[in-house]
Amino acid sequence: MNYEIRMVNGREWHSRIEPLYRRHYAEMKARLDADGVPIGDYNPRLDEYFAAMDRGDMLTFIVLELETIIGYSNIWLTNDMHNGDLIAQEDTIFVDKEHRNGIGRKLAAFILDELRGRGVKRVSITPVTDLRVGKIWERMGFKPVAQIMTYNFEAPDVRT
Repeated sequence: MNYEIRMVNGREWHSRIEPLYRRHYAEMKARLDADGVPIGDYNPRLDEYFAAMDRGDMLTFIVLELETIIGYSNIWLTNDMHNGDLIAQEDTIFVDKEHRNGIGRKLAAFILDELRGRGVKRVSITPVTDLRVGKIWERMGFKPVAQIMTYNFEAPDVRT
């Protein structure tokens, strides 16, 4: 398969990426619901996303196959509040199920090259949709340094 990876203006490309946003969210929601951490329906705060994209605080990357978007990522850029380092946080990264054949690693490598070129000191990711992806990230050089835990206010309170 012939793929092209590029960074794009997220606002301008939103309508073309949006079907994947919905599929990604549905996949993530199903997994979280199954784990007893229900999340609300897809309803992005586009005004906030677009403002961040316009400021350069969020970067958007896409994977194309014959002009069809089959993968994407949105990455937040910010300065570390403790030391001022430029850092990045993955907002989303997703590849359509039919194309999960290594292109996600190429997308991640492309993103890492772009971030390195911008002087980013470190990037954090949160593999939520499929926890098995964490092993792939580790093979790419990511280190598990924390554990994310979620308290669900809508679940029965089990505190003792």
